[in-house]
Amino acid sequence: MIVSWNTTNACNMYCAHCYRDAGCKAKEELSTAEAKVLLNQIARAGFKIMIFSGGEPLMRPDILDLVDYATRLNLIVVFGTNGTLISMHMAKALKAAGAKAMGISLDSLDAAKHDKFRSFEGAWQGAVNGMKNCLAAGLPFQIHTTVMDWNQHELEAITDFAVEIGAKAHHFFFLVPTGRAASIEEESLRAKGYENVLTRIMQKQQEVSIELKPTCAPQFLRIAAQLGIKTRFKRGCLAGLSYCIISPRGIVQPCAYLNMALGDVRKTPFDEIWHSNDTFKTLRTLDYSGNCGSCQYKKICGGCRARAACYSDGDFMSGEPWCDKNSFICALDTNSTLAGK
Repeated sequence: MIVSWNTTNACNMYCAHCYRDAGCKAKEELSTAEAKVLLNQIARAGFKIMIFSGGEPLMRPDILDLVDYATRLNLIVVFGTNGTLISMHMAKALKAAGAKAMGISLDSLDAAKHDKFRSFEGAWQGAVNGMKNCLAAGLPFQIHTTVMDWNQHELEAITDFAVEIGAKAHHFFFLVPTGRAASIEEESLRAKGYENVLTRIMQKQQEVSIELKPTCAPQFLRIAAQLGIKTRFKRGCLAGLSYCIISPRGIVQPCAYLNMALGDVRKTPFDEIWHSNDTFKTLRTLDYSGNCGSCQYKKICGGCRARAACYSDGDFMSGEPWCDKNSFICALDTNSTLAGK
């Protein structure tokens, strides 16, 4: 079970796709004492993997204290970060505090494109320097890439870069138009584009030893099954099943892209929200409508609940709009062209 906590809304970047609209620190963010209460409730609820994200989590002054505290609760602490604040000193301090892995964003091998997407000059070099510092400090890291129409042709090359620089994994994040990402919705892929890219990623997995994992594209498990590729992952969309997210102010949501307030940890203990909330209970029924409801793969895929809600007037149990399992053969025929091979 995995929980992500947006530790702060503060960020040193202004990324075009940010679901949290991060930048300035939000008013009434959880204090250190409140955060420790929350971490106890997360452990009590049975969660194992604790993601510290943001904003930029390394901008939170007490972050090392919180990593240490979560580690002593036997939570596996990992990060989602832009990487630019991971100096050698910080990498060593994070490892000493108990952090197990850092997820560092890299959206292109072209530094100018990455910097533009992140609205931050030097973002690319800062991320790469952060990776090198993690490697030198013995702190495992993986690369996170947001998939867009303008970078989808270089995904395999970014995977090769991940292998070369010593990353343990390469995770691909497929855009859901929430937050600032709503303004760049037209740059996201559509059904056949998703199908082709996911097929390419699954085929690339057979060529490299590091883990490749699409996120917010749960049909990758259906594609892996169709290709006969084994993966350690058993379920695509985890929202409300074994995953949720908590905002800087302590508001619980099913996932980062389902902007639904299901409870406030300042008023109701997190573990009570997790076990008792009606929306969580509905998600756990798997009683989907549309193409997801009739799909033979719904137990391993489930469709992206956030994308379903976004394109179906908030109906988070409706069908996945960008799944096109009938185009699977087409994807096999055209993936080499799309990859620029």
